Amino acid sequence: MPRPAAGIGYREVHAHAFAGGNAEPSVPWIEVHAENYTMPGGQRLARLLRLRQGMELSLHAVGLSLAGAEGVDDDNLTRLADLCRRLEPMLVSDHLAWSRVDGAYFNDLLPLPYSEEALAVTAENVARVQDRLGRPILVENPARYLAFAQSTLSETEFLVELARRTGCGLLVDVNNIHVSTRNLGGDAAAWLRAIPADLVGEIHLAGHSDIRLDREIIAFDDHASRVREDTWSLYRGLTARIGRRPTLIEWDNQIPALAVLLEEARRAETEMEAACHVAA
Repeated sequence: MPRPAAGIGYREVHAHAFAGGNAEPSVPWIEVHAENYTMPGGQRLARLLRLRQGMELSLHAVGLSLAGAEGVDDDNLTRLADLCRRLEPMLVSDHLAWSRVDGAYFNDLLPLPYSEEALAVTAENVARVQDRLGRPILVENPARYLAFAQSTLSETEFLVELARRTGCGLLVDVNNIHVSTRNLGGDAAAWLRAIPADLVGEIHLAGHSDIRLDREIIAFDDHASRVREDTWSLYRGLTARIGRRPTLIEWDNQIPALAVLLEEARRAETEMEAACHVAA
């Protein structure tokens, strides 16, 4: 893996800028949603294969349903394994969530209780994915909007124990932590301090919005704007403690010009470098 740097999510709307195999200006790595490229052929996959010849990429899945009680769908896992063999990504990740029941998929990353039972199910699913892929994966903390009375573990306890049992790493989404603690209470900085540095394989940064729900304002993880200053502050604290990590700028809705994404990535580089320098 190259020196940890800040990358961006690759979107087809920017494909023309990558046509020659490199973006102008250059970007050190990109992340793609795996499910968009699991077809056996087509122009989209061909473009990605050409792009992979000149830069690193990571695969970010959204449909493995790692916390699903029915287990991981074998066909879906086979397609992901085939894509990994073709692209040889530097990282593979999915979310601490479920999205499938009775053979039906939901277009959401649905929450789970942080209980011993859910931990056992998730650990079994993660282990199966890793066995099939022949590599450890990263598991991302979700943005949360509700808590379960059945939970007996904190989110950080759940994630750390999942990593201990399976050997997976963690994808720490700093914006999701900010959103979750705003909506449900808690200390975002304390959340980050509870994660051992050696478990963090990647960091996500994104924007969020404030939405009125009845008489309450909730933070909504919409990936449709620049990273907020309070999220940058959390990111500085995290990287000062754990050092450099591959960091992704996520922007999935109201996608801006490529120059805006690259500007956000450059800021992430600057913030990471400054935090690590101060810590040293």
